[in-house]
Amino acid sequence: MKKIVLIMLIVVMVVSLTSCFPGDKVEGDKPAGFFTGILHGWIAPISLVVSLFKGNVKMFEVINSGFWYEFGFYIAIIGGFGGISLSRKKRKDD
Repeated sequence: MKKIVLIMLIVVMVVSLTSCFPGDKVEGDKPAGFFTGILHGWIAPISLVVSLFKGNVKMFEVINSGFWYEFGFYIAIIGGFGGISLSRKKRKDD
């Protein structure tokens, strides 16, 4: 039962994040900022797969605020995939 609930939760999260893909903005919208960059960095692997099938989805938002969007995007890419670790486990040498 717990596996079904976990799978349903993951499916709901993935579907809800698909509305935030980069590249789906219209011309009059505000540029994407720092927090949007973090969100786009977290969903970058999903964006990559979807961009193969849909032409309007991109990996990186074209209409962005510049440095702060890029900073948030790269921080999320590095930190979201375990690149930044504040604590390391020590290995036991046999």
